Amino acid sequence: MEYMTESTNHSPGHILCCECGVPISPNPANVCVACLRSKVDISQGIPKQVSISFCKQCQRYFQPPGMWVQCALESRELLALCLKKIKAPLSKVRLVDAGFVWTEPHSKRLKVKLTVQKEVMNGAILQQVFVVDYVVQSQMCGDCHRVEAKDFWKAVVQVRQKTLHKKTFYYLEQLILKYGVHQNTLRIKEIHDGLDFYYSSKQHAQKMVEFLQCTVPCRCKASQRLISQDIHSNTYNYKSTFSVEIVPICKDNVVCLSPKLAQSLGNMSQICVCIRVTSAIHLIDPNTLQVADVDGSTFWSHPFNSLCHPKQLEEFIVMECSVVRDLKRSAGAGVISKKHTLGEVWVQKTSEMNTDKQYFCRTHLGHLLNPGDLVLGFDLANCNLNDEHVNKMKSDKVPDVVLIKKSYDRTKRQRRRNWKLKELARDRENMDTDDERQYQDFLEDLEEDEAIRKNVNIYRDSTIPVESDTDDEGAPRISLAEMLEDLHISQDATGAEGAAMMA
Repeated sequence: MEYMTESTNHSPGHILCCECGVPISPNPANVCVACLRSKVDISQGIPKQVSISFCKQCQRYFQPPGMWVQCALESRELLALCLKKIKAPLSKVRLVDAGFVWTEPHSKRLKVKLTVQKEVMNGAILQQVFVVDYVVQSQMCGDCHRVEAKDFWKAVVQVRQKTLHKKTFYYLEQLILKYGVHQNTLRIKEIHDGLDFYYSSKQHAQKMVEFLQCTVPCRCKASQRLISQDIHSNTYNYKSTFSVEIVPICKDNVVCLSPKLAQSLGNMSQICVCIRVTSAIHLIDPNTLQVADVDGSTFWSHPFNSLCHPKQLEEFIVMECSVVRDLKRSAGAGVISKKHTLGEVWVQKTSEMNTDKQYFCRTHLGHLLNPGDLVLGFDLANCNLNDEHVNKMKSDKVPDVVLIKKSYDRTKRQRRRNWKLKELARDRENMDTDDERQYQDFLEDLEEDEAIRKNVNIYRDSTIPVESDTDDEGAPRISLAEMLEDLHISQDATGAEGAAMMA
């Protein structure tokens, strides 16, 4: 005997709501959702309007207890900050979802849509959606308040160089602009022998000191001063000062090395010319073209000074010039420069053209000079040299004239200069009238030295028309290819048609 089993479909039964009599599916409360919501509000106790503090100066939001954070509109960080404002009331319910409701950016309102769940009346779970309105209130943070009160800095970096020329500072300024090291500075103050960088934290000042130690030869000393203290919480408030001293040597300085240092650099002559200052001092011997680099630690162990002031440069005219082909090198000689040519020249001062007095010297500018050219140099024979190393040298070892660079018409070079540099925004005090001449010297150095230009951002000056690279005097110029940093091809090179084509 077989029993036939029939499949039976059981449909859930319905009950009537005990409040309104509407048929509903069975639930622990035996009440419909509408009646349940009318009796129970699970969002009760959660504030529907909350204030949040915002600093206009630094564009940061206040996060209790004492932190200011940077958040973009409708970002995850801002949503987390808003939820923390109602963290205690939200702990009584289960948060299911949260998101922003779009508002106008200038409305000073932030709306957050929340979905929460909670168990009510005999184990029934109720879900509710509601919106919390956040009012953005303006409040100045502590850092911006100290800025406005003029008592804001926590650390200062004092950069000094005991020299009369600012070529190294102009080069350092361009390095700071290129790598953006000045972004965290609160204020930059310029004084007669250096710059002061003010910071709101000691860490930012230490980063600046590390950058300076990597870019220029220098030494640093640190100190701090106690401003206030709290003996109960064991907290102290200090102001830190970092003193950075750059070596007192600039480009085109004539220096005299100590005998020990000259021997350690490859038996080069004691009288040398500084051709550039980067992370080290680059020296060249005008008698042999031997080059050497002196870093900061070596300089402070064996210090040397500049023999002549830049204002003591005199103009000479080249009477005769011959290139030295075969040069006998002494034992232990160092590296020879490949960018320069050794020459023997007879020169005469332009101020002494009515006399027959001429000077003979060797120079590293043999590849640039021709008879009749003007050249700038130092007259060591008629100069009062107050240096301990020069006083100990034999008179035949000290050259009569040291030539530095070829002279060009400065007015014509300024008129044809179709590029410019950016400058740091700083407070200027006790400015000398000689600063403009020194700045022009630095611009000419950029045109003449390609190695320095690699570390500098050069921008095209659109107010000056582009000319050909040829120059009647042969003065060095910066090509247009090196000014592409600020060049707009659609406007400058192709005109209106190019702009339309690019669009």
